[in-house]
Amino acid sequence: MAVLVTGGAGYIGSHMVWELLDSGEDVIVLDRLSTGFEWAVAPEAKLVIGDIADASLVKSLFRDHEIDAVMHFAGSIVVPESVAMPLAYYENNTCKTRALLETIIEGNIRHVIFSSTAAVYGNQGEAPIAEDASTNPESPYGRSKLMTEWMLRDASAAHGFTYTTLRYFNVSGSDPRGRTGQSTEGATHLIKVACETATGKRPAMTVFGTDYPTPDGTCIRDYIHVSDLAAVHRLALARLRRGGSNLTANCGYGRGYSVFEVIDSVKKMAGRDFDVQLCTRRAGDASAVVANSDLAYREFDWQPKYADLDRIVADALAWEEILARGNRQKFDRAEL
Repeated sequence: MAVLVTGGAGYIGSHMVWELLDSGEDVIVLDRLSTGFEWAVAPEAKLVIGDIADASLVKSLFRDHEIDAVMHFAGSIVVPESVAMPLAYYENNTCKTRALLETIIEGNIRHVIFSSTAAVYGNQGEAPIAEDASTNPESPYGRSKLMTEWMLRDASAAHGFTYTTLRYFNVSGSDPRGRTGQSTEGATHLIKVACETATGKRPAMTVFGTDYPTPDGTCIRDYIHVSDLAAVHRLALARLRRGGSNLTANCGYGRGYSVFEVIDSVKKMAGRDFDVQLCTRRAGDASAVVANSDLAYREFDWQPKYADLDRIVADALAWEEILARGNRQKFDRAEL
């Protein structure tokens, strides 16, 4: 059997492809390369450049390969951008996923794993959030993902495939073996931005809001290493293949760090200081988002390997150095 990974040329998707290949899976990647990179896809995977809403293309993949599962990463993910461009997010994240689901149903695909987000919860305070917490997303990004969760639930009930929804908290770091990492220009993720500033790719970085109801006034987030996250997906797929039922699970470590704490870690691991500018809050940012991931630990027998902020930062910094040395955006798959 093979696994179709949508968005497999992107940050998290490319790590997922390596994780699947490392465990002996056959992998097909579908990505339109709007934000991903062809070189980021492992050479052993088959890369198809196209859109998830192209039903004829997706049907051909199902027809030509023995695909039993779809891991769906394709989508737009920037909260402030979603506030400025809500219809684009509903189109790309919700409408196109609806088209993909229809094709999945017609192709009799058995399992779906969906890349969701802790943004579906909204602002819940500093206590760790469990999956049964109320959902009150505060941005079009979060709402577009929650709509997809609803579609999955209803379509599964009607058509019989099984699914797992994984609600990510803040994904960071890079492959410990240096094979892939977060490479998008103009990225907004805090650790990526801080590491780019520490390595001189940015002259300064900005902290958006220092008046939140948190100990140091900055937002608190639960940061999860991208390779630990990929492992969760692999374990979730194994569970479904064993006959596991539908499940929605958080993916985080249950420990939050403030913006200032993250910046301090980056400065420590990089061994250098850098310019940090303070600014007003951004629209759509919650003050604190921390996971209760007991369900993932229990259902998947998940044992994280990299649950340490300094380790996450160290791997992120190492990837910045790889990018600086190799200028990997110019490589193609034949050169890897």
